[in-house]
Amino acid sequence: MSRLTAEQQVLKEGYVRARGYWRPWTEGLLRLDPEFLEAYGKYAGYSAETGPLSAKMRELIYVALDGSATHLFRSGLALHLDLVLQEGASAREIIDVFRLATAQGLDGCNVGIGILAEELASAGLEVDHRGLTREQSALRDAYVAQFGDWPDFCEQWLQRDPGYFAVLLGLLAGGQAGDGLDPRSQCLISIALNACFTALNPLGLRVQIKRALRLGIDQREILQVLQMTAHLGVHACAIGVPVLMEALDMRAAKAGAGAQSQEPGEGGGRE
Repeated sequence: MSRLTAEQQVLKEGYVRARGYWRPWTEGLLRLDPEFLEAYGKYAGYSAETGPLSAKMRELIYVALDGSATHLFRSGLALHLDLVLQEGASAREIIDVFRLATAQGLDGCNVGIGILAEELASAGLEVDHRGLTREQSALRDAYVAQFGDWPDFCEQWLQRDPGYFAVLLGLLAGGQAGDGLDPRSQCLISIALNACFTALNPLGLRVQIKRALRLGIDQREILQVLQMTAHLGVHACAIGVPVLMEALDMRAAKAGAGAQSQEPGEGGGRE
């Protein structure tokens, strides 16, 4: 591979300063489309340069997005785990991130329980629910005390399957004490998981934004999280550019081999 020109070297150094990393795909873009690499660096670096979130918080969010079962981008996860550890995150905080990403699996359940209730009613199969039992009331009170709200899907699960709601609450309520993530950090990460295009969940996103405002989280922090979720789109380049570089190298190698095989042998030149 040819050495970088002076202009390419300046662009590379600027990208590393802005984004904190250099990967095979950025090397490929530098050589194939430096203008796009420069534009992406400015685009992705904007939120970090202008937003209020700390470097540690930003990296925790990237860990959540890359580790989410809706994305599972291992190389990005490894990169951002290294960066967040450099920023001082503890193993317990990172496990809390994975816990929140695990709870993302509930999104389909929570959307589906509402649709089920609507369709049962439309089909005339819905029955009036009785008042809550003492156990159900205790579960509701525990949820409200923990999260400060009572979404419709919670009411539906509590009414239709209180046993499931009890274990659901146990899953959601974990990681609140000790040296793990504080409620504000958990809320920001949950906003990212619900807002990301890989698993966009408007229902959950609204719940989390409401919680964020109740927690006193500034709207600029929420805006920065929303901006960061869009950055996952570049993983098309992160995967695609190295594959393209390999294909180009193989094509060039085959062309070179073909040219050599067509060269006239000793004494076999044309007259």
